[in-house]
Amino acid sequence: MNDDYELIDSGDGRKLERFGDVTLVRPAGQVAWHQSLDEEIWRNISAGFDREGGNRWHNRHNLPDQWNITVADIIFKLSSTDFGHLGIFPEQRVMWNWIRETVSERRKKTGSVNVLNLFAYSGGSTLAAAQGGADVCHLDASKGMVEWARENAALNGLQEAPIRWIVDDAMGFLRRELKRGRRYDGIILDPPSFGRGKKGEVFKIQDALPELLTLCRDLLSDDPAFLLLSCHTPEYSPMILQNLLTQWLKELDGTTDCGEMTLTGKPGVLPLPSGAFARWVAKETK
Repeated sequence: MNDDYELIDSGDGRKLERFGDVTLVRPAGQVAWHQSLDEEIWRNISAGFDREGGNRWHNRHNLPDQWNITVADIIFKLSSTDFGHLGIFPEQRVMWNWIRETVSERRKKTGSVNVLNLFAYSGGSTLAAAQGGADVCHLDASKGMVEWARENAALNGLQEAPIRWIVDDAMGFLRRELKRGRRYDGIILDPPSFGRGKKGEVFKIQDALPELLTLCRDLLSDDPAFLLLSCHTPEYSPMILQNLLTQWLKELDGTTDCGEMTLTGKPGVLPLPSGAFARWVAKETK
């Protein structure tokens, strides 16, 4: 597997990461332990970002306007943003491999797989599903992020893949999909703690998640394969997400599991928890 990302170290509220040839220090509020490597290594970086006194980059001029890396056999275009993001959340790489393999195995059995990816960001899960052979609906409320995801698709030779690119509010779209009678064999969702739709619709995960899961459940096909839920909201632990899926999908014949998403590096580097996931999988798909 090609992988240009690694966590080099973490400690004292920060993380030191490598994205291809670019090394960065950025905040990581959940890091309660001390850094393991010498401060000199932490200073010998391409650039840094912090939120002290507002979001700000240090030595941003050392970063290319954009650069490409490969993570979990997916090529991503990266670019520094004013919020410190780069266009990738590498803690999802284990999920991308799982999506690709799960879709591929399901397609061998049924001939086709229809997947919906909500809050789809720069398209990692979309591209993993497309690589596995799925027809994918990619949805995000940000037009700019959807364009970014389409660029990533082209980088991976998937510009002609059966992907529907949708800029829309997730809740409104799901309600309309139900009325249209569309159904999906697999659904992926990574809702934010807080967000706004393309028309300013307010999304708060605590308020929206029950209806969101109900809509997703009702949009699953008669022979569904999986539902993968992840988030970065600290209040939602892996077990909480698993309990939600167990309860919401109790009428379906499948199993649930859960875990932490982590940033990882070479052996000996402390893994950095970076969100939670839970997934429901049909028994014959597991």
